[in-house]
Amino acid sequence: MPIRAILFDLDETLMQEAGSDRVAGLVTAEFASARVGVEPASLYTALVVRSAEMWRAGPAFEYCRTIGISPAEGLWGGFGGVGDGLATLREWVPRYRVDAWTRALGDLGVRDSAFAADLAGMFVRERHARHVVYPEALNVLATLIQKYPLALVTNGASEIQREKIARSGLGRFFRHILISGEAGVGKPDRAIFNLALSALGVEPRAAVMVGDNLSRDVGGAKSAGIAAIWVNRNTGLHPDVANQPDAEVPNLAGLDRIVLELSTRA
Repeated sequence: MPIRAILFDLDETLMQEAGSDRVAGLVTAEFASARVGVEPASLYTALVVRSAEMWRAGPAFEYCRTIGISPAEGLWGGFGGVGDGLATLREWVPRYRVDAWTRALGDLGVRDSAFAADLAGMFVRERHARHVVYPEALNVLATLIQKYPLALVTNGASEIQREKIARSGLGRFFRHILISGEAGVGKPDRAIFNLALSALGVEPRAAVMVGDNLSRDVGGAKSAGIAAIWVNRNTGLHPDVANQPDAEVPNLAGLDRIVLELSTRA
């Protein structure tokens, strides 16, 4: 059966996530360097390590793992909405942010919780200002939307993902947008893929998923009977035995041709 609809992941597929976190973190760390003499890259590395430790030990870790909310997002994102998980995050996250910066500074010999609070606030502002779309993404989506209905299937908190979608301008390309924080289930659970298929009105074998994560995007799609294209921007990575994509691309350029090839193969 020919491909009749395309599902897309958001973070690291259409938009830079880790790169934006790093730039915002280094800008903040350079400010700290000018004030207290720490080495910026070392401070940012310490922040990543300390925030991940705290996140895993935090009161909403299981909720975040289910929905797909990262430690980095906890350092800057909003958690509006109803539900116990979000309420817990709203209460805990302000302390988490300050403590993460406090511990990172402490690792470099600086003991100043008030300054850490300033850095936490600065990082939030810097990260909100950076929602960077990969350079080929807009042209590719503009081409594909002429031929296929598109759906966005992304893990994360609703407020965070909606901000990314709105500020990047990506929302106009998608007929349906499914966010794990709104659906109550996230990738790789086949249920969120089934919701996307139902919204688009297509069978699994008539759709293809495009994403960067082998487990969540490729494995999740395949479990739902959907073909999967792996966007492998880090060409040093290789598919694992359990999650073999139907096609692999280094970026989104030429995606139209790959989808046509999969249609012919199907």
